[in-house]
Amino acid sequence: MRRTSFALVVAAALAAAAVAAPAAHAAAPREKGGKEIEAMPIKGKAARTTATATNPISYHNGPVMTNVNGVNVYVVWYGAWDNVSAAPQSKGAALLTSMLQGIGGTPYFNTNSTYTDKAGARIANKVTLAGQTTDAAYSLGKKLTDANVKTIVSNAITKGALPKDANGVYFVLTAKDVAETSGFLTKYCGWHTHATIATADIKYSFVGDPSSKLANCAQQLVGPNGATYAGADAMVSVIAHELEEAASDPDLNAWYDAAGAENADKCAWTFGTTSTATNGAKFNVTWNGTQFLIQQNWVA
Repeated sequence: MRRTSFALVVAAALAAAAVAAPAAHAAAPREKGGKEIEAMPIKGKAARTTATATNPISYHNGPVMTNVNGVNVYVVWYGAWDNVSAAPQSKGAALLTSMLQGIGGTPYFNTNSTYTDKAGARIANKVTLAGQTTDAAYSLGKKLTDANVKTIVSNAITKGALPKDANGVYFVLTAKDVAETSGFLTKYCGWHTHATIATADIKYSFVGDPSSKLANCAQQLVGPNGATYAGADAMVSVIAHELEEAASDPDLNAWYDAAGAENADKCAWTFGTTSTATNGAKFNVTWNGTQFLIQQNWVA
């Protein structure tokens, strides 16, 4: 299908307050540093494409995650998070867990059902948080390369901490004192890719706590869950971005536009209609009783 329009379906009760979007919508390149990695750019980065019907997203015959049971999500909590450490660097693991447990079955994620594979099968509106593990000891240090992120995922699978699942997306969620040296917080807020790990085609993503340069990867400096969880609140939208891109373009050869932008890239840093939380922050969805501000997504 080639119908192209913004789609963020939210509850009708949301008020009509607006969050100001940056002047430019940013579209990620097909490759980052010569590697097959799709990155979500930082806020305000100049766009290479305009998210309009004149630049539709199209299908390039690659696989799409159309399992009838939906997409399984796995998390590696890397570093000192508040679910594992007595002195956490990052807070909000429960908030991010709630988001991942709540996104499946929502009108928001259902936008992805407009994406099909060669057989016409659609992405199911189902997401299951199927496993979590921790690496509180910073096994590969506090300065990670892209290759280190792959190794973290590989170690989790090959050592039995997480199952091997070709129908899964593995998120490496790093604490705020961890750097990703290829451009986290200066070029991008997160990325996704795939690799052969233990003979399976494994989809995985990096998303870090952006607290050290929050303005680069957060639409608002205090989110609906308060200043304590500002970093996690910012990560929510990035995780949603990477998840829907991994589902619709898991091997980076399925759904993208002429400039290389995937579905979430075409709506990056746009949020549609919002409501105001009690602390004055904006939100546009409520899942599992928790308010979140999550970017829009593109209808195929």
